[in-house]
Amino acid sequence: MSVPDRTSGPNATSGIVGGAAAGAAAYVLGYLFAYLTQRSAVESQLEGFNFFADLFGGDPIPTWQAIGWVFYNGHFVDTQIPSLVGGSQLTNLISQADGGSLTLLFVVPPVLLTLAGLAASRVAGASEPADGAKAGAAVLVGYLPPAVIGAFLFRYSVGDGAVAPDLVTAVLLAGAVYPAAFGAVGGAGATLLSD
Repeated sequence: MSVPDRTSGPNATSGIVGGAAAGAAAYVLGYLFAYLTQRSAVESQLEGFNFFADLFGGDPIPTWQAIGWVFYNGHFVDTQIPSLVGGSQLTNLISQADGGSLTLLFVVPPVLLTLAGLAASRVAGASEPADGAKAGAAVLVGYLPPAVIGAFLFRYSVGDGAVAPDLVTAVLLAGAVYPAAFGAVGGAGATLLSD
């Protein structure tokens, strides 16, 4: 009796489509979690800056953009902040916080991506861990585009510079490494759970 080939045909296609949908959903849910849990704290932190920005005719920082910085920080993507003397510095706002619910944002992306990989593996019908890992890694297809777009959407111009997620790590780490690695773990795990 031959073993069906899971790398081609309808199961591979449904694995990629399922992975893409699960990856996009993981990105959106991760951002929504950050927004819902951190909105009031971020608004409070922005009050002073936004007061002076408004006073001197500048645009206040929208809360949704600042939440984006924190969301990317949860992927270990630093936020690039212009320095007063030129150039810029990189900082992780979560690492600088005093703990609390903000540190939970380090856990949310891996959990959501692992669950997305599990879902992609199930949709693909993978029965072997290697096949499940391949199907789970397909969440990258749905996670990478919003990760790249978000790196630009969460950009706030300040003079000649901008406060934004570091573009290189936003694309490589948050957009590619995180979904491929955690999606693969979830996909492989799905096959072990079904035994």
